[in-house]
Amino acid sequence: MPINRRRFLKLASSYVIGSAIAERLLATHALADSVTLPFENGERELIAYPQKRALMRLTSRPPQLETPFCIFNESVITPNDAFFVRYHLSGIPTEIDPANYRINIHGLVSTPLSLSLADLKQIADPVDLIAVNQCSGNSRGFFSPRVPGGQLGNGAMGNARWTGIPLNKILKKAGLLKGAKQVSFKGLDTAPLAATPAFIKALDIDHALDGEVMIAFAMNGEDIPMLNGFPVKLIVPGYYGTYWIKHLTDIEVIDHTFDGFWMKTAYRIPDNPEHAVAPGQVPAKTIPINRMNVRSFITSLSEGSILTANRETILKGIAFDGGEGIKTVLVSTDAGKSWKDAFLDKDHGRYSFREWKLAFTPPSAGQYTLLVRAVNKVGATQPSTPLWNPPGYMRNVTESLHIRAV
Repeated sequence: MPINRRRFLKLASSYVIGSAIAERLLATHALADSVTLPFENGERELIAYPQKRALMRLTSRPPQLETPFCIFNESVITPNDAFFVRYHLSGIPTEIDPANYRINIHGLVSTPLSLSLADLKQIADPVDLIAVNQCSGNSRGFFSPRVPGGQLGNGAMGNARWTGIPLNKILKKAGLLKGAKQVSFKGLDTAPLAATPAFIKALDIDHALDGEVMIAFAMNGEDIPMLNGFPVKLIVPGYYGTYWIKHLTDIEVIDHTFDGFWMKTAYRIPDNPEHAVAPGQVPAKTIPINRMNVRSFITSLSEGSILTANRETILKGIAFDGGEGIKTVLVSTDAGKSWKDAFLDKDHGRYSFREWKLAFTPPSAGQYTLLVRAVNKVGATQPSTPLWNPPGYMRNVTESLHIRAV
């Protein structure tokens, strides 16, 4: 939905952002252009939505906005206004009054709760956690053979400092009853048709009580942007973003395995160690998608970059996984013939991006293929060739860049 000045400022005021920010974003919107991702039908508009700088728009109803990849070279923390956006249902909230907002906790609990934001913040001391939120289909556009779904590049991910209240403290206040097996979560987004399943996700009770799952009310020290889940968002560290419910309003403790569409049918992966099958095949058995696998990228260069021969360049990038933590990042500057350990920068926690650096001096003019792969602390790494599954989830191949020295 390209937006004119009047509509933009109206929405901006609804989201409680200052006029100066609104004017800046409006100016960015006016300069919107397009980019072309390196796969079929890869052209994307650059569009600024409220509280967002110009991002790559995949769809407008519901909004799906991808972060331009160059952003990841700027900082280990992804800025709020550059953070990707992913909705499943088109009925998204455009106005929320924080004073009247409630989070309802019910089901197998001794004391059902209806928490205001002030109530939520009184349950326990807030905690901070830096964690990657990554869409399950991040990088789907690179799958071959092509698979259905949003054809995303590598920008459907981001790393932020989340501030909130641990879910286990909230469930403890409500009082779990005997027989609790799972906890389900629902937000404010709705479908245009009654027959469309509500977007509800669920976690096993032990996972919900692990002390790391939280209800966040702040992102990088500020209110969560509307398009990322204002005023509260479920944070499930190490798990793909499908579980990170936006505008969280309903928490139900249940005595069975939740069998709603978005758990039983959608977001399923092959039930094997690789979570993959041969291209074109259908897996014999599937399980719900869960923890993220290992990934790493070069962020300081792009495909076709030109360097100067015999001059040192500092290669830079990021690595992350589902919470084991990154042990090593290996970089090859000769198409995989040899590998060097990169320097790992500050550790912001096992769920965060980990920045890495490596000095590289092209010995002569010519073409170079750069490769990067990460190894986590339990030995998992990235495969040398892409793995495939029908929904196009969990891509984590060893990434490559082709550059030239002159």
